[in-house]
Amino acid sequence: MTDEAPRSVPAPRPSMSVRALLADPGLGVGLEIIAGEAGLDRIIESTRIQKSGLALVGHFHGITASRIQIFGQTELSFLHTLEGDDRAKKLRDFFARDLCCVIVTRASRGEAEAPAEGVPELVAAAEASGTPLLRSAERSSVTITAVHALLDDRLAPRVRMHGVLVDVFGVGVLLTGPSAIGKSECALDLVMRGHRLIADDVVECDYRPPGMVFGAAAHLLRHHLEVRGLGILNVKDLFGVTAIRERKRIDVVIKLVEWSKDVEYDRLGLEDRYHTILGVKVRELVIPVRPGRDMSTIIEVAARNELLKNAGHHAAREFFGNLEGALLSGGRRDR
Repeated sequence: MTDEAPRSVPAPRPSMSVRALLADPGLGVGLEIIAGEAGLDRIIESTRIQKSGLALVGHFHGITASRIQIFGQTELSFLHTLEGDDRAKKLRDFFARDLCCVIVTRASRGEAEAPAEGVPELVAAAEASGTPLLRSAERSSVTITAVHALLDDRLAPRVRMHGVLVDVFGVGVLLTGPSAIGKSECALDLVMRGHRLIADDVVECDYRPPGMVFGAAAHLLRHHLEVRGLGILNVKDLFGVTAIRERKRIDVVIKLVEWSKDVEYDRLGLEDRYHTILGVKVRELVIPVRPGRDMSTIIEVAARNELLKNAGHHAAREFFGNLEGALLSGGRRDR
C-alpha cells in the first residue's frame, strides 16, 4: 500500500442468476421450477420483491424486471375467476415484460388452494416468454422473508478498502494510513492483548440496512497478517480461534499518520469527523504516530471512548459544558 488516504475499490454491481438462486445453499425455502427453464440465466439485481396483483389488471407502473415477482393465492384465485381468453391475454401482457422470474406460493392455513397447474395459461405464458416460473413449498410471507434475507446478503453493495480491521472491546476498528505506518504491527499487538483480527491489508466491506457497513477479509487472506521482518503469519494457528473473527461491523475508522510538528492535531475532541463508506458515515479519528507512543493503548482507549459516546457520554463536551457552567456561575458571584 502506498496511499496516504484509505483507498476504496468499487466492486461490480452485485447480481445473481435465477439458476444461482435455486442452487444457493443459503436459501431457506424450497423452490422448484415448473416452466420457463430456458430463462434460468436471467439476472436478479434487486433485493426487493414485488407482489404482482395490480399488474394482472393492467397496472404495470412500478413493475421492475430485475425484481422477483410473487404470485400468492390471492393472485391465483383472481386468475381462476377470469375467462380463458381474458386470462391468457393478461398473463401474456404480464410475462412480456422480461421479468427475471416469478414465484408461485402455496395457500396459507385456512385459505383455499388454487394450484398453478390449474391455470394452464400461466404455465404457457411463462414457457413462451422464457421466464422462469418457480413454485415455493411455503406460503407467501415465509417465502418472501427467506428470499429477501438471501438477496440482502448476496446483492449487498460492496467495496474493497485497504486497511486493517480489528475487533477491540466489541468495537470494529478500521486502521488506515500509508504503507509502513504500523497498521499490521498495531493489529498484532492488539491480538496479543486479547482482541480479534478480522482482516489485514484488504477489507471487503458490504452494506446492511438500515445504515451499517460490515467488513471481512478477502478469502485468500483470511486469518493472515503480514508483519515486516516476520512475513505472513497465520493468526488462527498462532493464537487460536479466539484471536480471529470472520466479520464485524465497522464502528470507527482510525487514520494513522506520521507525526509532523507543522500539523495541528485535534487536542480537544469536540468536533466529530467522519469517513463515508458505501454512503454510511463512520466516525473517523486521525492519530499521529511517532516513536515512543504506545499506539495499541491509544487504540484501546479510542474503542472504549467510542462505547461511551454510543452510550451518550461525550467526555470532551461534558467537560467543556461543566467548565462553561463554572465560569458563568463564577461571573455571577463576582457581580
